[in-house]
Amino acid sequence: MKQLNADVIVVAAGLSGLAASIAAAENGASVITFEKGNTTGGAANMGMGPLGVGSRIQREHMIALTPGEAYRKHMYYTHYRVDARMVRDYYFKSGDTIDWLCDMGVEFCGVQRAFGAPENTRAYSDGEFTWHVVQPEGGGRPGPRSATAMIKKMTERAMDLGVEILLETPVTKVIMEDGAAVGVLAKDKDGEEIEARANAVIIATGGFGDNPQMIKEQTGYEFGKTIFNFAVPGMKGNGIKMAWECGAGKVQPTMELMYQLPDNMNHFILDGAFRQPCLWVNKLGQRFMPEDQIANTTFTGNAITAQPGCVAYSIFDSKLLKKYKKKGPDIVSHVHPHDLYEHFDEQWNRDVADGYEPVTQADTLEELAEKAGIDVDGFMEQIEEYNSMCEAGFDEVFEKDRSYMQPIEKGPFYCCRQNVGAYGSLGGVKINHKTETMTQDDKVIPGLYCVGTDACNIFGDSYPFILSGNTMGFCLNSGRIAGENAAASTADEFDFD
Repeated sequence: MKQLNADVIVVAAGLSGLAASIAAAENGASVITFEKGNTTGGAANMGMGPLGVGSRIQREHMIALTPGEAYRKHMYYTHYRVDARMVRDYYFKSGDTIDWLCDMGVEFCGVQRAFGAPENTRAYSDGEFTWHVVQPEGGGRPGPRSATAMIKKMTERAMDLGVEILLETPVTKVIMEDGAAVGVLAKDKDGEEIEARANAVIIATGGFGDNPQMIKEQTGYEFGKTIFNFAVPGMKGNGIKMAWECGAGKVQPTMELMYQLPDNMNHFILDGAFRQPCLWVNKLGQRFMPEDQIANTTFTGNAITAQPGCVAYSIFDSKLLKKYKKKGPDIVSHVHPHDLYEHFDEQWNRDVADGYEPVTQADTLEELAEKAGIDVDGFMEQIEEYNSMCEAGFDEVFEKDRSYMQPIEKGPFYCCRQNVGAYGSLGGVKINHKTETMTQDDKVIPGLYCVGTDACNIFGDSYPFILSGNTMGFCLNSGRIAGENAAASTADEFDFD
């Protein structure tokens, strides 16, 4: 068995693990980082950028949101059912962390919000300008995977600081002695076992989005049936389980809800094209929310979860499709291409020909409902009510913005089933504001830290989409906090003055 030693061991080299590794090394600690994949970054390679409040980029754009304001908005949103000190420390560090990344050479396109609500906004409906979207390597329009450029710079910074990153070397166990974490057991790609000793271990394995059994056990959702979350390979929940085995307390995990199509990345045009304030109904044919609010994907994911079968249906007619093709979407996404409808027919015809099950086209509304699996009588009653309100110019049920009250009446008709989606899992391991793991009765486990989505328990029951970039922001800042604290504890361990 190979023997290794370091001041700090980091378990996984995703976004939070890289942040922890860099922060610990910057503060004088020797660091070994184990990663079971063949590259760094993990799920963050799918992302676009982190939250930051108070960064120099925001100041340059004259965005006046302060860390205190963001902190209060977050706490009001969660009704103070989360760790206020952790939330406070996160937001007050987040702007400096963006500057920290800039100093590494990370370039940002600017700062934006994930969505804009209509003028007659409702509670929590509008977004703040907190999302620092990474400039893709080589330039071009930002989109999914933009953050890979940030991961590359962070990996280079870690290596420049002397962090030893061991790829394809999963950790299998945290070594505990006298109630403290003192190292890990791992196995490299050749099968050789490794025992690595350290004064601090930081778990950063990214949750369990790729573990259907754990999703069902911990959240009640069934992968591929009631939820279609991103399943980034390797996100099996191993770090969470290791922490629990070490005596860490459990905080109820959740899924970071949104909505999406099954296998959405291969149907990305339609995934975006139907995210519009047209007519949305459930299996009973009934509307269930004001469609002008569907841009808040967290709220929409929550709403779909509450519907029969955990599904909804987005519907427009040929007249509305013609309008979208001519004038563009009513709701513009920063994630999907802006020229969606230029490619709509190609994607639609291909998916219909291939029998892609979520999409339906019909010449009559009755046929559309029957083919899509919507109750026909309920749907036709809803169509009559909805079209009548469109003609009157006012939504008497949900007060949807009148500019979006456009009737569904001219065939052919287009329907796309919307499913509950998720970016991954959130939380599970109990930590304090220093990111130290704690037992169920709130005692610190010496030497053991947990960060990122393994320990992201600050969102309550719903991701705060109003403060966009929050998950990547928490990963970065919790990792940085853990690295700094782990390095400080290691220094204290050897301070004999």
